[in-house]
Amino acid sequence: MNFSDLGLQPSLVRACESLGYTTPTPIQVQAIPVVLTGADLIGTAATGTGKTAAFLLPLLQRLGARPGPGVRALILAPTRELAGQIAAHLDEIDPAARAVTVIGGSDMERQRAGLRRGATFVIATPGRLIDLMERGSVDLGRVEALVLDEADRMLDMGFWPAIRRIISQLPVKRQTLLFSATMSAPIEDLARTNMREPRTVEVSPRGRAATTVAQAAYSVALESKTALLVDLLERERFERVLVFTRTRRGAERLSRMLAAREHRVNRIHADRTQPQREAALRGFKDGRFRVLVATDIAARGIDVESVSHVINYDVPAAPEDYVHRIGRTGRAGQSGRAITLVTPGDEVSLRAIERFTGQSVERVVVPGFGGIQTAAVSSSPARAIVPFRGAGSSNVRSFRPRGARR
Repeated sequence: MNFSDLGLQPSLVRACESLGYTTPTPIQVQAIPVVLTGADLIGTAATGTGKTAAFLLPLLQRLGARPGPGVRALILAPTRELAGQIAAHLDEIDPAARAVTVIGGSDMERQRAGLRRGATFVIATPGRLIDLMERGSVDLGRVEALVLDEADRMLDMGFWPAIRRIISQLPVKRQTLLFSATMSAPIEDLARTNMREPRTVEVSPRGRAATTVAQAAYSVALESKTALLVDLLERERFERVLVFTRTRRGAERLSRMLAAREHRVNRIHADRTQPQREAALRGFKDGRFRVLVATDIAARGIDVESVSHVINYDVPAAPEDYVHRIGRTGRAGQSGRAITLVTPGDEVSLRAIERFTGQSVERVVVPGFGGIQTAAVSSSPARAIVPFRGAGSSNVRSFRPRGARR
């Protein structure tokens, strides 16, 4: 099957071909024909499977068939990074599409000027969109399609009051599309109250991680977590590594420590300015940084080809976040590897992740880093591996910059 078989017009098929997309993904096969009819849709599929194109392509065709003034498509995303990725993807497919990206941390006056010039697509985070609505800078009275991308995350992050306020300014007669890799039943029930007999497209079981990602849990003593991370980064041939922490402070500390050991590293978290976040992501994409340390705020917006490894330095607070974290690798059919550092206190959380995904995670024990007792009582058998070269050596555990005097 090709894109023309889905009912897309020749110009969009050519755009897909120019980007190297010849065969639609399963979510695109099922979602595009539904969106073209104008029906509401709830789409669930693993990360990295082409959900963004699954709504951009048919919306470009539907709105292009009936040109009109004003904002006609509103796409809401939970993070600035994800909004930027959607905007970039739209520009790749159709550079002539009139779009404005409305996100916090960027020049509001420039965004207002873009809206005054006219925009068919507005891609926004809820907070900044509310700011512009309060200033009378955006009219949503002509919106024909509302897209909630990573809908579950937006609702979980507390955006629901803002989303309800935004929806109150939209026409009642509109198309509403929800896309995500995970969708809990309570969130779906909440969302359905604002949809009209939505069709459901579920490509993979909800919450299941992509099959292209090999998962492993490294059992480690709490005091040895950082030593094990350093050893992994310095002894294994990791090409491009995304490291997740739970807190902004943890991301800063870890990034500075790795930089002191001469790793090419940067970080993304909520305390960094938008230009800093963009520069970090750009450097990670072009290879200037081998390691990017991030908090969960960025997990939904990092779309980087060839991320070889995701390392969960901290076990995520919610099982859904685990799925989205490890979905940054193994994208577009490529293979990837996800490693989670599990202390004795994390074992309960790891078991919750296994129940949520319906997948067992292989336990690995590295001699010299502790955690053997935890692995022995886990639901999956532990596999002991030979220590990495230098595992447990003083230069790893002391974290001195390379070349520093002892």
